[in-house]
Amino acid sequence: MEMNRWGIVYCPKSGVMGSSRKRWERIQQCLHDNGIDFDHVQSESTGSVDRLVKMLINNGYRTIVIVGGDSALNDTVNCLMQAEREVRESIVLGVIPNGMMNDFAHFWGFDEDNYEQTISWLKARRVRRIDLGCIRYTNREGESCRRYFLNCVNVGLIASIMNLRRRTHHVFGSRALSFLFSFLLLTFQRLDYRMKLRINTDTIDRRVMTMCIGNASGYGQTPNAVPYNGLLDVSVVYHPGMTQLFEGIYLFVRGKILNHHSVHPYRTHKVEVERAEGALVGVDGRLMHTPVGPYRVTVEQEVVNFLIPS
Repeated sequence: MEMNRWGIVYCPKSGVMGSSRKRWERIQQCLHDNGIDFDHVQSESTGSVDRLVKMLINNGYRTIVIVGGDSALNDTVNCLMQAEREVRESIVLGVIPNGMMNDFAHFWGFDEDNYEQTISWLKARRVRRIDLGCIRYTNREGESCRRYFLNCVNVGLIASIMNLRRRTHHVFGSRALSFLFSFLLLTFQRLDYRMKLRINTDTIDRRVMTMCIGNASGYGQTPNAVPYNGLLDVSVVYHPGMTQLFEGIYLFVRGKILNHHSVHPYRTHKVEVERAEGALVGVDGRLMHTPVGPYRVTVEQEVVNFLIPS
């Protein structure tokens, strides 16, 4: 395989096939105009990204670009982490945002409405080694599992909201509106969970509304987190009153969630969840099967090569 040839996984947006196909045709034309040699494969479903990325790795591609969103990126880095270290370190990952949720791309300044600029930046090939978070847990079959993440792990209410947000984003378009509508759908459901957490030297044993463990900005909940300092930012939110709850939504939309007095921020290498009764868990915005029993979230430093803006 030519060293400079890109392997591209194109992940169409669901529900918008006509406009999605035209957008992909424009992206292909822009790649050709920039003199980029590439081969591409198209994912047929959510579960196919892993298989396609493995195929590209096994066929010797050393630049893999995902035309997709956070879920596709999550599948890709988990696939990369299964490869031998020598192979993984020879591969560079890039993204052209094209998903319902593109928060990791937004963290770096990539804009889904300006793919020409994104392709120009990727072509410049500025590489940075980035961290990944990792959740280690036991599944329902009693097997020890792990899942890596770029953005964050959500535990509790926000995991449920993010799951709904994925379903409503294509209706509202706006990130803020889809989040607000999803929140309102859950207003009269369970809003807090009994949790026991260990963060640094603190033990938290009380009712908690939600917790976000961020390797990056965590969909606005860990706004100061960066995926290159070997640390995780954590926001633990206790159950506020209804008035304070709507104040929290306002601060979240404004990007100032840490200013809310019910939000307790931490910075750490590890979070141990000894108990989180009934709390759903989301990884990079996608709901996962709730772990059975205790689980642990850590960070692995500088494990993936990522193409960033010039």
